[in-house]
Amino acid sequence: MRYLRMFSNAAIAAALGAVYLTVLTLQLNPMVPLYPMNLAGLLLTLGLYYGVHLAALFYGVIVFRQILSAEVFSPGWISLRVLSWLLVLDAGGAAALMWFNLLAYAPMQSLDTARRMAAGAAVLTICALLFLGVALAHYTFGRRRGRVGGTVVALALLASLAVPLAARGPGSPLPLFSRPLDVDIGIERPAHGGRVVMVLLDGGSLDFVSTAALAGRLPNFGRILDRGAAMHLNTHRPTQPEPVWTSVATGKLPWKSGVRSAGRYHVRLATDHLELLPENCFAQGLITYGLIGPEAHDAGSLRARPLWSILATAGLTTGVVNWPLTYPAQPVRGYLVSDRFYRPGDAWLEPDDPAAIYPVDLLPVARLAGDRARRLFDASAVVEARAGAESGLGGDEMLTDRMHEEIARGLQQQFRPHLSAVRFRQLDPAGHEYLRYAMPAAFGDVTPEERRRYGQVLELAYARVDAMVGRVMATLGAEDLLLVVSGYGMEPLPMWKRAVERAIGNPQLSGTHEYAPDGFLLAYGPSIASGRKRRGSVVDVAPTVLYFLGLPVGRDMDGYARTDIFVRDFVETRPIAFIPSYER
Repeated sequence: MRYLRMFSNAAIAAALGAVYLTVLTLQLNPMVPLYPMNLAGLLLTLGLYYGVHLAALFYGVIVFRQILSAEVFSPGWISLRVLSWLLVLDAGGAAALMWFNLLAYAPMQSLDTARRMAAGAAVLTICALLFLGVALAHYTFGRRRGRVGGTVVALALLASLAVPLAARGPGSPLPLFSRPLDVDIGIERPAHGGRVVMVLLDGGSLDFVSTAALAGRLPNFGRILDRGAAMHLNTHRPTQPEPVWTSVATGKLPWKSGVRSAGRYHVRLATDHLELLPENCFAQGLITYGLIGPEAHDAGSLRARPLWSILATAGLTTGVVNWPLTYPAQPVRGYLVSDRFYRPGDAWLEPDDPAAIYPVDLLPVARLAGDRARRLFDASAVVEARAGAESGLGGDEMLTDRMHEEIARGLQQQFRPHLSAVRFRQLDPAGHEYLRYAMPAAFGDVTPEERRRYGQVLELAYARVDAMVGRVMATLGAEDLLLVVSGYGMEPLPMWKRAVERAIGNPQLSGTHEYAPDGFLLAYGPSIASGRKRRGSVVDVAPTVLYFLGLPVGRDMDGYARTDIFVRDFVETRPIAFIPSYER
């Protein structure tokens, strides 16, 4: 019977822990209203997931304590002596998670939301200290102060739940969004005829590029580093392509752009969607177990104008290939090939969705470019095989990169847009799986045979991207600007994370961008002042592009025009201009 009483205390503490994590989730999603049905559905969902696991954990702790104890431990069904210690774990762990998520997601939230979340975290921290004080007092004085301790625990428990929710507020659903029409706003550009050509990379690291270029293995990156400007770019969390590249396109932080993560999360037992899941509490398991369903973002999720829309209002043309959140393809001055033009996981299938490209008349042209890329890819694969190189990387990523390159090259030659951009993805999966073989010293458990077989896989991926960058450089005009932008980098997976991945059957994962490692920006062209520049941010890219093209920067943008990358003569003849906003 006493083991049942142990379990009853563990279950109560587990339920309270699930409630704390529900409050944390609501703090990260301030747009979710606190309707009774909504709140009940979210509580039940998180209770099924976290409550069960916490109950098992707490019960194990209590039983382990009994095993180590020299005397019989027989708590009551609701034992203040037991619950006070478990509440220290509950409230202390939840407070630590609140502070951690507040720091990690600061760019995702408005200043008001961050202040509300900080107030809730502060109160929960104080309550955790009160629980600790009661637990120590009960341990020291026994049951003599039980009534006082019970009162303190009850009041602290009420405050730890009510105050964070009150500080968070009842919820503020996002208003209906109407997209402004892309009409000319009559901005006069300087008589500067330069174009901007952007190469976008997922998971590229400047330190890796610099080291390999210095050794002569990435000649085109080396040319840019020698004659152009380079800087690290601060990114944000969650470090996923969708929110990061949206910030690059809009110059705005996620709480303004409307894209805070890779998608929305539908709670099956509630009516509203979540936009952010808390970090460091195994929230992805909610998706794994089917308790919440992810829904991908699309072009309709954008609540701010991207570069191609801004340039259209100024009468300038753009050409975009494989930028996230461009499906369905919106009308632009120029062309737009969506990131869903090729079906995920099977690039060999012919694209047939007219909503994936604009104008739709370009669909046959893009198909022909894709066929040409397939033939070139087959030939390069044969060359690599004859050379004895083990690519080790799935062919789909390399093939789609080559196909997007051919499409972008053909359409750029046809349209010659003022801004053209193409995104390559293969560095990201290569870094996730093969970083440990490229950086064996950071892991310590790479065998010589593994190093021999897989040590060049990641560098081969960088070499392929280097060749693509070289082909882009060959098309630049006399006044053009080349920007190579990596939205986020790649770093070694922490040891404890590697142990978890091995335990769940994913031992090959060795690289991560979960903790927002810096991306980079490389600028190359006659107007660029060479050298390493101070660290920037992903939201600086859009204002810098606007500045080069002679357009004003929106004052509501969160980034800055990085004039320090340009030579003095260019900057002196082109002062920065501003406009209140491009959203109206």
